[in-house]
Amino acid sequence: MCSDMVLNLPVWVRSFLEGSAKTFPTVEERMRFVIELARLNVEHKTGGPFGAAVFEQEKGRLIAVGVNQVESLNCSIAHAEMLAIALAQKAVGTYDLGERGGACELVTSTEPCVMCLGAVCWSGVKSVVCGARDEDARRIGFDEGPKPPDWAGALESRGISVVRDVLRKQAAAVLAEYRDKGGLIYNPDR
Repeated sequence: MCSDMVLNLPVWVRSFLEGSAKTFPTVEERMRFVIELARLNVEHKTGGPFGAAVFEQEKGRLIAVGVNQVESLNCSIAHAEMLAIALAQKAVGTYDLGERGGACELVTSTEPCVMCLGAVCWSGVKSVVCGARDEDARRIGFDEGPKPPDWAGALESRGISVVRDVLRKQAAAVLAEYRDKGGLIYNPDR
């Protein structure tokens, strides 16, 4: 039996978005926004310490957001990047974000895990901007999977630019806050 798939973000996200800008001209502004999503997800105890959003790359118009909901939804694929990509595709009406006329950018508070890295390849985004590094997530115990050592180069060879370490210290602080508050480290490094 097939049924419609419904993606719902935590209730607090709506009020957060209503009070936020709709356009974020710089990558730093976009990163501050997704770091705040991750921080609020920790504060509201609605998921892991990860936030992501899809923007129009050139003008910085927000298309969709995602926060980690693995634990709250009991769904291993409910990563912030996966939800942001899926909701952006739904918002623009196509599975290929590269078809929508303008380049889309995925901004994520932490570098993508192996699953999210695969999703990036098929999503159509033209750019990925990352805050904290893989090793920052691994340091608190998360398993990021067997990513290729030069994953950024692999994306760039597919025409997807990668920018790393944007506000890394602030993004890594959210990971540490989650650990310090006793957040569940699901699927820890094995």
